[in-house]
Amino acid sequence: MRAAVIVFPGSNCDRDLAVAFETLGGRAPVMVWHKETALPEGIDIVGIPGGFSHGDYLRCGAIAARAPICRAVVDFAARGGHVLGICNGFQVLTETGILPGALMRNAGIKFVCRSVPLEVATTNSPFTCDLQAGATIDVPVAHHDGNYYADPQTLSRLQGEDRVAFRYAQDVNGSVDRIAGVLSDNRRVLGLMPHPERAIDPMHPSTDGVGIFRSLIASMAAA
Repeated sequence: MRAAVIVFPGSNCDRDLAVAFETLGGRAPVMVWHKETALPEGIDIVGIPGGFSHGDYLRCGAIAARAPICRAVVDFAARGGHVLGICNGFQVLTETGILPGALMRNAGIKFVCRSVPLEVATTNSPFTCDLQAGATIDVPVAHHDGNYYADPQTLSRLQGEDRVAFRYAQDVNGSVDRIAGVLSDNRRVLGLMPHPERAIDPMHPSTDGVGIFRSLIASMAAA
């Protein structure tokens, strides 16, 4: 699996995501600066990491979504490429329009930073196929603007099309339907607020994030 990790000014989880891709995928990813206009050839997946791109000015992810490289990411996703957006990366994906909905300020206006239980809402995706539907996994969150919102029509479509990937087991930030992660209509793009790359090593509080990366690797190997 050959991955590219996009790096913005203010990204602070890009190396964490790169380590996860290399540790579990067996190959060091290509780090791509936001001012680049094209992705490297032969990329299997693009990772958009967490952090505070451009200082979270305007709206989280709003400036990053207009970076030159994001035009290439939008085209890559439109051609059926796999994309994983984590935390700020999820915000960027909604700002580009690749994923529906928006990430708003947490209920209570508090930064949430702790491991939380997540419910696996579907196994029908490259990111969850190696997990068990209905299972609970522990994955860290660290965000101030992770309150997922979608209008009733969009929410109904996400639910009806089985595109909710993960739900918080308890209300963490006020997200509608406790949504922690959603899939694109072709199921090849996942955006989620929790950080699976921070749950892959025995030194971490949990290694439950491994299942997401293993799912992706298994799915690509079977393709």
